[in-house]
Amino acid sequence: MAGQQEKFTRLKALHETDGAFVIPNPWDAGSARLLASLGFEALATTSAGFAFSRGKRDSFAGLAREEVLGNAAEIVAATELPVSADLEDGFGTAPEACAETIRMACETGLVGGSIEDATGDADAPIHTFALAVERVQAAAEAARDLPFVLTARAENHLWGRPDLDDTIRRLQAFSQAGADVLYAPGLPDIEAIRTVCDAVDKPVNVVMGLRGKSYSVAELAAAGVKRISVGGSFARAALGALMRAAEEVKTSGTFTYADDALPDAVASRLMSQERPAARS
Repeated sequence: MAGQQEKFTRLKALHETDGAFVIPNPWDAGSARLLASLGFEALATTSAGFAFSRGKRDSFAGLAREEVLGNAAEIVAATELPVSADLEDGFGTAPEACAETIRMACETGLVGGSIEDATGDADAPIHTFALAVERVQAAAEAARDLPFVLTARAENHLWGRPDLDDTIRRLQAFSQAGADVLYAPGLPDIEAIRTVCDAVDKPVNVVMGLRGKSYSVAELAAAGVKRISVGGSFARAALGALMRAAEEVKTSGTFTYADDALPDAVASRLMSQERPAARS
């Protein structure tokens, strides 16, 4: 079994290699096992994918910290890969709430996680600059002596504030506050992505599979991106396959969807072989 320190070292090293790497987002232990079998080198949780699996919307009020960390712990236990987590807004406005979330996340075996500057309030969707920086600084101080890679997210472009200058200003401040990785989801195009990468001094994460134009790993690497995640898009792809299969059965009375389904033997081979304790 790989130890937490070893996983941390591996995750950190991925950010120091040439080119870009993909860190896909499983939403449970089973999807983590499947992705690990394909040769990915690290995984990241998805609050959206997990929320969908619980029949909930992806929102600040949808998932409690204990739920998110419990799901992350199951993913950590399912694979030998380093796992980073979507820790949303740190589960509290105060900087100390972010710090406590980082400490709790590390206790689950996670070796990385992200804190975002969104508030969940439609009337004031982004924390003020000063508070956003204080929150990242508190998280970074909590992570400093832990085996933990901290990602800081500037959420302007997901909340109807397409202010690239402010996004860059925030990312630069987050870097100075101690973040290891910088992330601005929802950037509109490759030029904006390149501008962000050129303006900061830490590895940049970009998410693909959301709205807008899609770019290849090679194109993103050429723009300066270091890490590429997919957010909840793999979970939505799985839900899309389920909907198409169910609609076929309901509308046509046929079952051809099974031709494209993952064979049971493959799924069984990838899942845990542990048996429960003998029944009394």
